[in-house]
Amino acid sequence: MKRSLINIIQIWMTEMREIMRDKGILVFIIFVPLCYPLLYSYVYTNEVVRDVPFAVIDDCNSAKSREFIRKMDATPDAKLVAHCNSVEETQQLLKESKIYGVLRIPKTFNVDIWRGEQTTVGLYCSMSSLLYYKALLLAANNVSLDINRDIKVEQHLHPSTREAEEISRMPIEYSYVSLYNPQSGFAAFLIPPVLMLIIQQTLFLGIGMSMGNQREKCLAHMLPKRKWYRRPFDIVMGKAIFYFVLYLLMALYMYGAVTKWFCLPDLSDYWVFIQFIIPYILACIFMAMVLSVLVYRREDCIMLFVFLSVPLLFMSGISWPGSEIPTFWKYVSWLFPSTFGMNGYLRIMGTGASIADVQHEYIGLWCQVLVYATLACLMYGLRLKAIIKRLSSAEARIRIYQG
Repeated sequence: MKRSLINIIQIWMTEMREIMRDKGILVFIIFVPLCYPLLYSYVYTNEVVRDVPFAVIDDCNSAKSREFIRKMDATPDAKLVAHCNSVEETQQLLKESKIYGVLRIPKTFNVDIWRGEQTTVGLYCSMSSLLYYKALLLAANNVSLDINRDIKVEQHLHPSTREAEEISRMPIEYSYVSLYNPQSGFAAFLIPPVLMLIIQQTLFLGIGMSMGNQREKCLAHMLPKRKWYRRPFDIVMGKAIFYFVLYLLMALYMYGAVTKWFCLPDLSDYWVFIQFIIPYILACIFMAMVLSVLVYRREDCIMLFVFLSVPLLFMSGISWPGSEIPTFWKYVSWLFPSTFGMNGYLRIMGTGASIADVQHEYIGLWCQVLVYATLACLMYGLRLKAIIKRLSSAEARIRIYQG
């Protein structure tokens, strides 16, 4: 036990020295985790889309239609930039991306309202961006509700008939409250899972590049000659401790500095976060070690792991509901720690969930730790035997040549 502990410490120190000498690996395991969270957070500083430009075609040109247009322009979500006389004009503005929607008020708008009949206002939105569409739709919906409320009040105060009085009443009135994300901000929804994905992908890249560097420089052939590089368990644990300590600090930086700096909604408990992040980091480290055995060059891991970033975000169930993901790809996503990590961390941070509330994700991460740690020891053991066998053959050939 004592010898194993000494070996692990020696491997930890050796790994740290090798990494600190390699600027390429330092960029991925230190610079990227420090800077990427700031970059992503700055991009989404505004939280929600505001002042989406739109044009209007007012075929009615009445006081009521101008009131509708004025109220929509006054909302924080939309901004009127052009009055058009034809559809052709609006089409040109849409092609030039000067507007993202068109509001068209029919000729019968004012007459229908005074007759107590239903009227229809057309809203044509560019679907090149769902966020622009959402903002314009929200603005138009709010204005419609506001004007409808005014009309109902007027008709209720001066009902002409019993039927008109019945129509004027509002049988159901609703109010809505945004839970856990009061601003309905995009950053509060996207940044937490992206932070978890950054931890995983930079670990994959850093450990993969380290292994590729050893193979390119033939450093691996020197390892068995060092007495502390004799047991696969010691090698795996020694390497893991270095990355674990480093990335635990990175996770605390992301949790504390980034969250507070950009005022992201945070209902989490500090100790719940610590309990959850420990198995997540370990699972990422051990899986990275397993995958690194397949890497023969530094460039291989960059191509492989960078390619995986976007698919993993889609398969995690964050950007697209998990219930709608095909069963096969859902099972594939469970192989990666990021799926459990992103979903669990989002609930811990956004809703104040406890470990019991994210039990499924928490147990899943610990299962991955055990499975990938075992696989890493087995694969490193096989690799160590192969290296020793090659060295023995090489030494035998040298003795024959010298003899």
